[in-house]
Formats: sequence, C-alpha cells, structure tokens
Amino acid sequence: MQCLQPSDILTRITRYNLIRSQRLVYIDVHEALHGQLAARFVAVPNLINIIARQEYQGVGETEAEALQNCLSKIESTPIEDLFPRKANPGDL
Repeated sequence: MQCLQPSDILTRITRYNLIRSQRLVYIDVHEALHGQLAARFVAVPNLINIIARQEYQGVGETEAEALQNCLSKIESTPIEDLFPRKANPGDL
C-alpha cells in the first residue's frame, strides 16, 4: 500500500460486543492489510482504550477462527480479570 512505512501495521476491524454479568466488553477482530500481526486475524477484547492481556487475545487464519479462539480463552474469566491492572505504589 502506498503512503505506509514498511514497519506500519494497517488493519480492518470487525467489532463484536460481549455482554457478561451486565458489563460490556468489545472484541475487535483485526485483519492484517499491511504489516505483520501474530496471525492473519487477531481478536482483541478491549474497553476502547484498554486492551486485554495477550493471553486472552485470539488468533486464526479466518475471522471466525480468531473470534472462537478468543472466546474459548475468556470463557470462564470475569471481564475485570482480562485487563492489566495498575500497580499500587506499595507493590513496587
């Protein structure tokens, strides 16, 4: 693609909404258009500006495969446990 630097990553996103325990989490499935992702499709749970830890992200060669991989990883995990937590000053 023109106008992109070799190290740029450009993706097309399909967004899904998961409502669990009356809370909403988005799952964005990224399709690589330019650059390298972990797979052709990567499904990333997120709260708009906070993305889930990598162990909860799904990968696949199709959108459906990446979404299913992600859903299987988060199946029994409460939403608040998907995301990194801020370190407390006393934890350092």
